[in-house]
Amino acid sequence: MWQLQPLTVLLLLVSAALQDADLPKAVVFLDPPWDRVLSEDNVTLRCRGTHPSEDNSTQWWFNGSLISNQEPSYFIASARAEDSGEYRCQTNLSSRSDPVHLKVHRGWLQLQSHRWVYREGDRIQLRCHTWRNQQLHKVTYLKDGKGMMFFHQNTDFYISKAAHNHSGSYFCRGLIGKNNVSSESVNLLVQAPAVPTTPAVPTTSQFFPPWHQIAFCLLMGLLFAVDTGLYFSMQREFRSLMGGLKNHQIKWSRDLQDK
Repeated sequence: MWQLQPLTVLLLLVSAALQDADLPKAVVFLDPPWDRVLSEDNVTLRCRGTHPSEDNSTQWWFNGSLISNQEPSYFIASARAEDSGEYRCQTNLSSRSDPVHLKVHRGWLQLQSHRWVYREGDRIQLRCHTWRNQQLHKVTYLKDGKGMMFFHQNTDFYISKAAHNHSGSYFCRGLIGKNNVSSESVNLLVQAPAVPTTPAVPTTSQFFPPWHQIAFCLLMGLLFAVDTGLYFSMQREFRSLMGGLKNHQIKWSRDLQDK
């Protein structure tokens, strides 16, 4: 009977892995929504995933290592360069998220955007962020070393409709007091719009459940068969034991009568 237990445990582990493949993927969001920040900025990472009722515990990974925080949000106060890296999260009813990369830069200025890869036709927002939110004036946004826009006061720069020629290396510069300061350069890429796909001819796989669902059902059936076999095996052993005890009692009674 005990020889079947490792098989049962293995099947349970495999079935759990198959169930995990069906779970929706968690998503990490940055608040504020900038993946490039300056030292001493505050950053909050929020995990969006499915939770069981009354249990919002969340697992967080930093550069592949599990960290102690189990809240749905992970707060970084006064960020340092050491906080730069890859963040992921997972909830009880979701699989591990894709990575979000955070970069903490030491300097006076940081060029920020919601993302650095756009599609043609997207709206681009660029922001010239100062250390400790100090006042910045006479701000210039530059692409490939050439000025694109000038503002007397610090103002976000928008490109209403991205085109392929907007790809390039961007940075900003301006005056903090009397000091002329610049951000580091960041590469921005504008890609062609996604090509719509034509409906494909249905294949035989579309008329049947996914392989992992079939495998899961087969495993559950095998587990049921193993458990059923264990049950009847125990029943036979129990009956055999009870029969032996009964025969022993009859023999013992006859021995007493003979005396």
